[in-house]
Amino acid sequence: SVEILIDIACSILQKISSAVVEIKDTNKSILERLATIDTHLTETDNCLAAAESQISKLSREVANLRTHLNDQENHARRNNLRILGFPEGIEQGNPSRFLEEALLSLLGFPEGTKLKIERAHRSLGPKPAAGQRPHPFIVKFLWFPMKEKILRTAREKGVLDWEGQRILIFPDLSRDLQERRRQFLKVKQMLWDKKIKYGLYYPAILKITCNGVTTSYTSAEAAEKFVLGLQ
Repeated sequence: SVEILIDIACSILQKISSAVVEIKDTNKSILERLATIDTHLTETDNCLAAAESQISKLSREVANLRTHLNDQENHARRNNLRILGFPEGIEQGNPSRFLEEALLSLLGFPEGTKLKIERAHRSLGPKPAAGQRPHPFIVKFLWFPMKEKILRTAREKGVLDWEGQRILIFPDLSRDLQERRRQFLKVKQMLWDKKIKYGLYYPAILKITCNGVTTSYTSAEAAEKFVLGLQ
């Protein structure tokens, strides 16, 4: 009886011992797999960090290239003006000759003044239907000072009227720069209402002169905050 119990106990212990060995082997295998996974995760984290660093670097390079390209585009348009309001087809196939005559009369320049237009054309796009806004003229001048004189005179005159049509003259800027300058519209209106002197300078710098002091802003939010703080 005792011997039988001893045999049973030994058999149970042997089974337990075998089970423990199996558990140890299983745990060892699991630990090895966990170590392998941890190594892979570390390598993946390192690769991800390297990729994020490379993406960040490339993003900066792309931003710099976009800024450089935009600057080059606007530099190429340095002598250009965009003129809106003249009816479609009024130039009769010769926009340079038409604008030479129309601008001299419109701006009140002395007879015989040479505008030195290098070339002029309507902006690209399908011909507008009746009642739609006509395409603007894109005009390139040989002389930068003449382009600036025309722009300055147009601003001084305020409203330009040509045979009942309101004519608007703007610098010919890239779409990106136009958007940056458009952000100052609200602030410019606030300054106009307060009768405070200001100017928007290239590329997109708003200069405000108040009480004899001029401050410059490249951010519309900062400029608006300044104007709101004025009494």
